[in-house]
Amino acid sequence: MAAIYLWWIGADAADRDLLEQVRQQVGRTFEAPAVLWDDPSRPTGTYDTRRGQHSSTQILRWLAAHQPPGAMKTLAITDVDLFIPVLTFVYGEAQLGGRAAVVSMARLGDGTARVSPAMVSARLVKEAVHELGHTFGLTHCGSERCVMTRSVNMAGVDRKAAVLCADCRTVYRDRLLEGYDQ
Repeated sequence: MAAIYLWWIGADAADRDLLEQVRQQVGRTFEAPAVLWDDPSRPTGTYDTRRGQHSSTQILRWLAAHQPPGAMKTLAITDVDLFIPVLTFVYGEAQLGGRAAVVSMARLGDGTARVSPAMVSARLVKEAVHELGHTFGLTHCGSERCVMTRSVNMAGVDRKAAVLCADCRTVYRDRLLEGYDQ
């Protein structure tokens, strides 16, 4: 099985410990090698001056065109705020059944001591696994504890676990048989 690549594309320096936590959970959840990809390339032209945010869809297009060699899936992780046109913001976006996903840390904390670094880390891990789940063809799950449940706010993110529920795990394994790991 090829590897899942995690690529920091943030404006600030990467928090290597945080990325390592994401890498480990991604590897466990998808039972696949997960590696941190160091490359200074960053998408350009994704910033919308009117909204003051970056287009996650444009980042996905860039990422799909810049896959690391041999990558099965690539997850970009950033610290910039993301949007899609119909929503005020998104925590992330993925190509359903595709190879690229992006997740943002921008709204996972509030910049105060009320949200600890451990909580931000736990939230990032969940959203990273969630978006990568979409690249394997998984859709939103009705179980609020499953990582694939839809989260419209932080309470929703905090309620869910960082792992697939039994039903989504079964679907994931079926997707592997269908070649979603190519």
